[in-house]
Amino acid sequence: MSTADFAAAFAALYAGHQVADHWIQTQHQADHKGQPGWAGRWACVKHVATYTATAVVALALVATVTGWRPGWLLVAAGLTVSAVTHYIADRRTPLRRLAELAGAGRFYVLGTPRPGRDDNPSLGTGAYALDQSWHIGWLFIAALIIAA
Repeated sequence: MSTADFAAAFAALYAGHQVADHWIQTQHQADHKGQPGWAGRWACVKHVATYTATAVVALALVATVTGWRPGWLLVAAGLTVSAVTHYIADRRTPLRRLAELAGAGRFYVLGTPRPGRDDNPSLGTGAYALDQSWHIGWLFIAALIIAA
């Protein structure tokens, strides 16, 4: 593994993550992926599929433009780690439970609109911060796998 391989993989995964989570994901997927039952699971699967496809495009662009040649079995392994961990977090309940186990339950609900109040929902919530830090941490692991 070289530092350059890791940097290329992480940069591609991080850029792909930002685009996929904020531009490619549909409103329906965002609204329903955390819902219970098969409808929620299916919305999350569709989001993770487009998320992973976006990561593939980002990695392929880096490889094409720079001449970087990652091992595609390692790419598949890294993308699998990314996809599985992304699904876990985006189902909502597992991430909330992990936050509670880690003593971050109050942080998880920080900024959540209160019932019966005119609070505006925003990206500035504890749940969003924990979601994004979870994803980025696993992108780091995925990049290590890809660059190995």
